[in-house]
Amino acid sequence: MSPIVRQIPLAGLHRELGAKFGPFAGYDMPIQYPAGLKAEHLHTRSQAGLFDVSHMGQLHIRARDGTAQSLQTGLQAALPVDFTGWPIGLQKYSFLLNDAGGIEDDLMLVNLGDTVRMVVNAGNRDADRARLVALCPGLSFDWVDAALIALQGPQAEAVLAQLDPSAAAMSFMQARELMLEGARCFTTRSGYTGEDGYEISLPSQAAESIVRRLLADSRVALAGLGARDTLRLEAGLPLHGNDISPTTSPVEAGLSFAIPKSRRAGGALAGGFPGAATVLAQLAHGPSRKLVGLISPDAIPIRSHASLLDANGDSVGEVTSGTVSPTLGKPIMLAYVSAGAQPVQAAVRDRRPAVHSVPLPFVPKRYKR
Repeated sequence: MSPIVRQIPLAGLHRELGAKFGPFAGYDMPIQYPAGLKAEHLHTRSQAGLFDVSHMGQLHIRARDGTAQSLQTGLQAALPVDFTGWPIGLQKYSFLLNDAGGIEDDLMLVNLGDTVRMVVNAGNRDADRARLVALCPGLSFDWVDAALIALQGPQAEAVLAQLDPSAAAMSFMQARELMLEGARCFTTRSGYTGEDGYEISLPSQAAESIVRRLLADSRVALAGLGARDTLRLEAGLPLHGNDISPTTSPVEAGLSFAIPKSRRAGGALAGGFPGAATVLAQLAHGPSRKLVGLISPDAIPIRSHASLLDANGDSVGEVTSGTVSPTLGKPIMLAYVSAGAQPVQAAVRDRRPAVHSVPLPFVPKRYKR
């Protein structure tokens, strides 16, 4: 029996506009449009790409007793976060960890005082909610029934400000409600491309008219999950299920910045979250492997699961994401490499293209700070 594939709210519009669909995380999703992945990627880098990411799970979280204190205490027991000094209306990145410190999912959270908005990855949405409900019995976790789009690129601000001028006043990771075509739309200035831009939650009844209005601007072009993947890889952003997973920790993945100092050893709220023992030990002593960026001068695509070899020909790691960068014109990779090792080649069938480590990101991020 074939698994049930979910449909996103605007599937009909995407088909009308020529989208090529494919399965992703249990959803039938637009992968690319007639212009093609590379054109969509480069348009996002130069103007503004519009991505439908309605497969992502949007949660509205509150305490059953209605207090901000209970909400914050509950989430701090479940996640490595600290609400102390966290301004209302600011979004932060965090993790849902297992008891071994592995990343069950990576999350985006917005502090709204007595409520929190959370975005979880599509493939984990039901498991995430079940795990959070079990960890936080005093909190309610309700799905937000809305479409979700991302408007990304250097022209995103100018485009969105034509619909609501207050969009221009937002800075990176800030959240607010915008009025778009008469509808209240919860919006964050963030995204998954490395470009400036916004993620916009659209009320279902208004979603199509808002998207059509945005697409009427010549600076905006639709972009699918294919371009979203190449853009995020150029920005050095990990993908859950590839670069981070229940068997990788935030420290191994180079994501320690998201663990507040207060949750580390000696902090006011040290530990106290699932997987804390592993995470704090790795912060203190270093992990046995780490996620690194690699680039190849050879015109041979190097994909996930390719083995990495050192100068002696020994395997020292494995590629987790790889593509030929549309911006750089060279193969780029994220890979886990043993601590202290230096890969010099990748094993691609019977070929051995050269690789070397480079600092992340591959393409500079252009967030509006």
